[in-house]
Parts: sequence; structure tokens; C-alpha cells
Amino acid sequence: MKQPRLVISGLSGGSGKTLVSLGLSRLFQRQGLAVQACKKGPDYIDYAWLALASKRPAACLDPYFLDDGHLLRQFCRVCAKQPTDIAVIEGNRGLFDGRDVEGTCSTAHVARTLKAPVVLTMNCAKMTRTAAAIVSGLANFEPDLHIAGVMLNNVAGERHGTMLRRAIESYTDIPVLGILPRLGKNPLPERHMGLSLNAADAETDGVLDFLADMLEEHTDVGVFLSLARSAPDLPCRPEESLPDSPAAPASKPSIGYVRDKAMWFYYEENLDALRDAGAELVQLDLFDPAPWPKIDGLYLGGGYPELFADEISVSPHLAEIRALSLADRPIYAECGGFMLLCNALLLDDGARPMAGLFPASPRFFRRPQGLGYVTARVTADNPFHPMGSLWRGHEFHYSRCEWSNGSRPACCLTLSPGTGMYEENGIRFDGLLSRRTFACWTHLFAPAVPHWAKNFVEECRR
Repeated sequence: MKQPRLVISGLSGGSGKTLVSLGLSRLFQRQGLAVQACKKGPDYIDYAWLALASKRPAACLDPYFLDDGHLLRQFCRVCAKQPTDIAVIEGNRGLFDGRDVEGTCSTAHVARTLKAPVVLTMNCAKMTRTAAAIVSGLANFEPDLHIAGVMLNNVAGERHGTMLRRAIESYTDIPVLGILPRLGKNPLPERHMGLSLNAADAETDGVLDFLADMLEEHTDVGVFLSLARSAPDLPCRPEESLPDSPAAPASKPSIGYVRDKAMWFYYEENLDALRDAGAELVQLDLFDPAPWPKIDGLYLGGGYPELFADEISVSPHLAEIRALSLADRPIYAECGGFMLLCNALLLDDGARPMAGLFPASPRFFRRPQGLGYVTARVTADNPFHPMGSLWRGHEFHYSRCEWSNGSRPACCLTLSPGTGMYEENGIRFDGLLSRRTFACWTHLFAPAVPHWAKNFVEECRR
């Protein structure tokens, strides 16, 4: 399969790789190219920005969730779903940073698996000749990795940029692809869980166009295209990468999912998995007062319910969610969705009532209370995950559960690693079940948990 592609990485967080990934994606898109943006690592907010920049859903490529073969097939499948002129793959953290000293699950691992050229971004503040030593070290650190060029970011002026370029191109054979000036302020707004985003905000397109304009002025976009097109063919055929057409089911259950200004943390792959398993998806909104249509099941992803807690607490849809649960309709909730199902959200200025399906009230803190990859073991029967199964996910929440009357209900999952809902005797627990309503802090990535969508849809069909 011939697929032009680039990996955008950096020395560390804050190097400028998100700025370059977004700017390139929007710049290619404006030039009429079909851009498939991808992100390495679990980050719904970066995915949403990349999707807006490229004007098509972004894809998750994470070697913690998928082994090399599955990662390659997932990439080919994403690019084969619709015409793709170029894939822009944003890394996370530093190029060689992984889960251990060997760099397991690093951005470099992804680049080698996909045989993709790497563009390295560097924050060059207060640096000149040392930049050449860093680039040289990176280029020779691991074999079979093609660092195709470097983007110099946060450069003080023309003299600074000239010194950096001369040093790197004198001491290494890595070309400098562009020199980005120091900006007065970060053009990407930030929030406690990372970048902020309001898809309906008129300023969002302005930010993306600003980044595209900056890259157009300070780089040669044709060089990026040439590098991407130089990537070797991949050992998969486009037609083999697409999912098999499912047999027509006896019934096509409808699954609602809440996507609005508060709740929008969904992997597109999860929604695709539900569709591929035979579901018809219905998008819902907590803030639209109109009654929801009849649905057979409900999927509640993550988001920022704490920022809209006053509005959510008086939403008539909380009663509809309660009624669905009491009627034994399958409900699956992750993180922010779990918070909607609790007794209340505990904020600095008081409690906000929620749906009241679980005897927990999340209290918010200024620092993360659960952060990172998890492995979940299923320890109790439930409609969604087979007893005894082991699957991988991630958590990222700034809240911790407080329990009604101090009681801690039995959970369906144990996490290692992970934080979960509580710890007892050194074991960390997650995943509450009430009737056919399942809720946990842990987010899953459907291609890595293939039983989830099939079981969810089958439960709704029943």
C-alpha cells in the first residue's frame, strides 16, 4: 500500500509538535489535499484539534493498545476508508520516551512500525550550537529510524535562526525544514486537562489558519510533501484493511451517545466499532430541552461535566438516563459519563446533583487523581466484558470518589497499573454495575477491546 506519511515528534512536551502538526494539517487541507491526521497516545483534546485542522476525524495510533501488526493494519484501514493524500502523525512527549528505559511504546516505535519519516521539532530558546549536538545524538541513538528533518521553534530572530541552521547543517546531515519565530503568547488555549477546545467557537478556525499561515511563511510545504511521498510502501493492501461488511442483523438497535459542549471525549474508532457491530448511532445533547428519541442503549463518553454542572444538574435528560437504566437498557459510561451517573459533583462552591444511579460523588482537585495507562482485569459478571478477560485502557481525571455513608460497592474491575475508584488491601478497583448500567473511570479504545462493541450491540438487540 502506497501511503505518503510523516511523523511529527519533538525533544519533549512543549517542543512545538502540536503547533506544527496542526499547522501542517490545516495548510495541506487548504491546498486541496485529503489529510488524515493521527495521534500517538491517549488524548481526546488533541484528536479534536487535529480533526478540525484536517476537516475529517483524527485516528488513534498507540502501541500500548495495539501490537505492531495491529497498529500497521489500523493505520492502513484508517487511510483506506476514504482517499488520503497524506497522513500527519503527531507523536507525544519526546521522540524516544516510552513506558520504560527501553522506550517501549515510544513515538520512535510507531515511526519504525509505519516506516515513516520523522520531522523533529525543537524549542531552541537560548540555544545555538548545542542544537547540532542534540540533533546528531538523536539521529544516531536508535537504528532503523529516519529523522528526515528538523523544525526550529521559538527562535528569537533572524541572527539566531541563521546560527542554528549553520550549526545543524555543518555538523549533521539532517536538513533544517523551517524556522518558526518566538510568539508573544501561546496561540493554543489551555485548560486543566490539556488544550482547551470549543468546536463551535469562531476563534478555533482562526487559530488553525494562523498556524497554517505561519508554516506557509516560514517553511517550504513542498519539501514536507516530498518527504512524505518518499516513505516506502506498506505491506498491506487497501482492500484488506477495510472491515468485512457485517451480515444484515435481524434488528438494528439504536445506541445514543451524548456529544455536546460538556461531553465529547470519544474515539471515532469506538463509534465505528459500534456501527460495524450493527448499531445505528443517535447523537444526543444534554442541553437541548427537547425529549430524546427512543433508544435501545446509551454510551456516555468523557468530557468536562464540572464546567457545566449547574446546567447539567437541572437537565431533564438526567431523568431520562435514570429511566433508561431502570428499564434495563444497556448503558456504558466512561469517566465524565460516570460522573453524570453519580449522586452529585462536589465542587469548591458546593454540590451539584446528578442522575443518582451510583452511591458516589466525585470531588474535584487541582492535580490529577488518576492519570495514565491501565490494564483492567474483569472480576465480576457484567454485560460488556467477559469474566476473567484482560484489556487495556487509560484514565485521566481530576476527581476522586466520595461514597454515600462511607460504603464502597463491589466493583467489576481490578487495575494494574491504574488508580480506579478506590484501593483496598493494595488492590485498585474500578467499574460499577447497576442492572445493565456499567460505569468506570477507565477509557477504552475499541480496536484493542474487540469484545466490547459486539457485546454492547448484542445487549441492546436483546
